[in-house]
Amino acid sequence: MNDKETLLGIRRGIEKESLRALPGGGLALTPHPLALGSALTHPHITTDYSESQLELITGVHAGVDEALRELTEIHQAVYRALADERLWVSSMPCGLPADETIPIGRYGSSNVGRAKSVYRMGLGQRYGRRMQTISGIHYNWSLPGVSTEGYFGAIRNFRRDGWLLLYLFGASPALCDSFVHGRDHGLQRLADHTLYLPHATSLRMGRLGYQSDAQSNISVTYNCLESYAASLQDALSRPYPAYEAIGVQTPGGDYNQLSTSLLQIENEFYSTIRAKRVIRSGERPLHALRERGVEYIEVRLMDLDPFEPVGIGADTIRVLDAFLLHCLHGESPDDTPDEIAANARNQHAVAARGREPGLMLEHWQGGERSLQDWAAEIIAGCRAQAEALDAAHGGNAYRAALERVAERLQRPELCPSARVLAVMAQDFDDSHIGFIRRQSDATRAALLALPFPDELQQRFEKMAAESLAEQARIEKADTLGFEEFRRFYVAPERMAV
Repeated sequence: MNDKETLLGIRRGIEKESLRALPGGGLALTPHPLALGSALTHPHITTDYSESQLELITGVHAGVDEALRELTEIHQAVYRALADERLWVSSMPCGLPADETIPIGRYGSSNVGRAKSVYRMGLGQRYGRRMQTISGIHYNWSLPGVSTEGYFGAIRNFRRDGWLLLYLFGASPALCDSFVHGRDHGLQRLADHTLYLPHATSLRMGRLGYQSDAQSNISVTYNCLESYAASLQDALSRPYPAYEAIGVQTPGGDYNQLSTSLLQIENEFYSTIRAKRVIRSGERPLHALRERGVEYIEVRLMDLDPFEPVGIGADTIRVLDAFLLHCLHGESPDDTPDEIAANARNQHAVAARGREPGLMLEHWQGGERSLQDWAAEIIAGCRAQAEALDAAHGGNAYRAALERVAERLQRPELCPSARVLAVMAQDFDDSHIGFIRRQSDATRAALLALPFPDELQQRFEKMAAESLAEQARIEKADTLGFEEFRRFYVAPERMAV
């Protein structure tokens, strides 16, 4: 499958979340800036969980540099609309207010817009709003000619080996203590308001991140599309007692959540990687997958890299391409419940202790392997894919990227997580907020200093205006009452084929 034409057919897109922060390092509580258009309908600029959390979305690109160029242009347009606010360059949040003060995303008065807000209200009820302010990078990836079965094989291997990406690219070893206020957290205090773990790589992907006791009840297998879809449909249909106690609505008629099932919608399922398919207007994602198969995969465990202006660099993307090809071409036996549990333990171990000398992991073929030995074996498999990519593209960009990143196995101090702690210690009295605030300021200045031609400015202004007009059109076209719309949207039969 590694012929030149196929490899040149790789397509990628990037989604990047960032909190809007004030100059002092606190969360900006202002509404989504009107100059950025409608968060409901803008093709490239929306919000994630919070009104204060931007999500920037590129189109689909054949080239690594083209994807990064568009992501940079979107950042430039955003910064020109933000006045004195800046995008927080860490995955772990800036200084947070009380949980109930964090504003959830608002998308207007249409049924679909209200449903997005009610879904976020439900996430806040279920997991707390602070957990939702974590930000990351999602990398969407496809290769021509890959079947649904092929993508599921790649997903199984990704879940076995994905801990390596946390080691190589994790950049959240510390956090502001406002994130865990009032919670048991198991972290060590490094300085006033800063907590950390000395060998952590990605606290975002560990026990303090996107975790849910309720979701541990979901037994999702990735062995085939139908078993995957059936297990998700069960979670989307099965009432969960703790969520039934919350109720869909308050006695006064306000909405608490979209449903009382274990998952309100498909996106609530936390996973390091997802099988995806572009959906049609109003379509449930599960229905789209069942009817038309997997179209691409979404990698969801990448931290924002505070040392990269847009949170991710070309070397990282090229290593991801080689790693995903390695996952796709490797032998991929069916998963088992025991293996899935071991994968989760490995993820948590590397997130919390990945740079710890001599760390041992549970190998899916049985027994324990040292992180170093297992990682070297995976990198060797990626090297063959990097060579194939370089042969297709010409040059040696993929091999060079892999070799630079692979050096982090022998020299853990080169890992972004170690670099974050080193700069915090050297220049900021171990203050996480102090370092990230300075890095956010510097990133803002660098992006504002880049050329931004008038035609680009006009293109983004036109997109913003068109998105606001489209939101108004959607609102005007609604005919159902919201409760009728909600019942229709969550109906189990809409997930079937």
